[in-house]
Amino acid sequence: MHTFETKIQELKTSVLAEVARLTWEDRLQAGILDIPEKIIPGPEASLRCCIYKERAIINSRVKMAMGGDKTNPNVVEVLPIACDECPVTEMTVGDSCRGCLATRCVHACPKDAITIVNHRATIDHSKCITCGKCVSACQYSAIVKNQRPCEKGCPAKAISMGPDKKASIDINECISCGNCVYQCPFGAIQDKSWIVDAIQMIQGGAHWGYKTYAVIAPSIAGQFAPATYGQVVAGIKQLGFSGVAEVALGADMVADRESEELVEKGVLTSSCCPGFVGYVKKKHPELDKYVSHTPSPMVMIGLHLKEKEPDAKVVFIGPCVAKKKEFQLGRTMNAIDCVLTYEELFALFQSRDIDLEKLEEAELDEASGYGRNFARSGGVAEAVAQTLKEKKIDFDLKPIPCSGTAACEVALMKLKVGRLEGNFIEGMACEGGCVQGAGCLVRSPKNKLDVEKHAKEANDQGRGVVQAVNAAKGVTEAPAKAAAKTESKAEKA
Repeated sequence: MHTFETKIQELKTSVLAEVARLTWEDRLQAGILDIPEKIIPGPEASLRCCIYKERAIINSRVKMAMGGDKTNPNVVEVLPIACDECPVTEMTVGDSCRGCLATRCVHACPKDAITIVNHRATIDHSKCITCGKCVSACQYSAIVKNQRPCEKGCPAKAISMGPDKKASIDINECISCGNCVYQCPFGAIQDKSWIVDAIQMIQGGAHWGYKTYAVIAPSIAGQFAPATYGQVVAGIKQLGFSGVAEVALGADMVADRESEELVEKGVLTSSCCPGFVGYVKKKHPELDKYVSHTPSPMVMIGLHLKEKEPDAKVVFIGPCVAKKKEFQLGRTMNAIDCVLTYEELFALFQSRDIDLEKLEEAELDEASGYGRNFARSGGVAEAVAQTLKEKKIDFDLKPIPCSGTAACEVALMKLKVGRLEGNFIEGMACEGGCVQGAGCLVRSPKNKLDVEKHAKEANDQGRGVVQAVNAAKGVTEAPAKAAAKTESKAEKA
């Protein structure tokens, strides 16, 4: 039985599951108004001031579960009614202020906003610009910066307080990483869901005869524990998908192509993480030329499936909110038809009353261990290094793995001024990589170990990156050997 990390996650999943259940039964329009009362039966309020506000918030969540505000192009939205209007971001003086003679805080302030009143530092907030210099200057740590969790957690600095004191997202700055969704203690920020579209694709396939494929990211390992990876695959098939494929195989394809692109260009940044790519485009557009032109693993596996079956529908299932933005922007080249997170997959299982632990395991073993390790920081660089080795390409790879946007910013600034000590920036917007994505069911240090174990199972078979790619393309032997045989036959003729 899955235990939710927070009450927010539990409520979000409950709403998604109810919307999904009604969609399966073709009763969404008739039953949508009953969802708030079903989830918040009352009569006493347990979360907010009254059950009516609780139900109103559930109603906003239902709207998000059905795609959110159609006039808002962002995939992440603020639910105004759920926002607690956290204390305004400001500097405050605590009880540890000693009213010292040095008054370093006073001298550090560039706006003369600090004065000493009755032997105590006092801040004039009409002058204060929250630069934080006083915080650094105070030797007693008596001055602190109170900041909203959503603002503090936003790596792109896209969140601020709106005129109504509610959180406000600047869509021109937002990189859709989803960290604010995870950080908000009131669940007032949420990612839009296309779970209804996914169900309708499955149902449409059964009716019209096209196939629907679920492609699952390697970070899924351990997310549905104690159910095994094979049981999760079986559960996905039981939902009605025609087949399941590993995005890790798409990662192998990326490493295969990206390694050659790196050799050709000399300096490159990865393109796997849409949060990182969005960060480069919005914060350092002049560095966009260094971003790899190789599509992401999600797109590569989708292209691979649609090359064989052009009419198929492909649904990506992963830990990433930014993947929804990648899909929305059309960067998926029509290879992907819908994007879901692990939270939404869990809701789908709930909506069909699927008990994963009771299912017989379904086998899914297509990728190399290097492709599976794309999910954690450093994995992309390792896969590129392995590919260069397998192809016997002599290139001095100097990777710079960046875990989180702060590390990415440092590497990008060095690249900008010509002081980068490497030639391949592996950018991951989430700390630790995809294993800590905002759409994960569980965010834990154990996620990295689960993925590495998942990767080891593939590595134990001795399957390399190039071998996995060739097998997917139907090439049974290395191109060099095949070419040698062709030349030999020509000579005999």
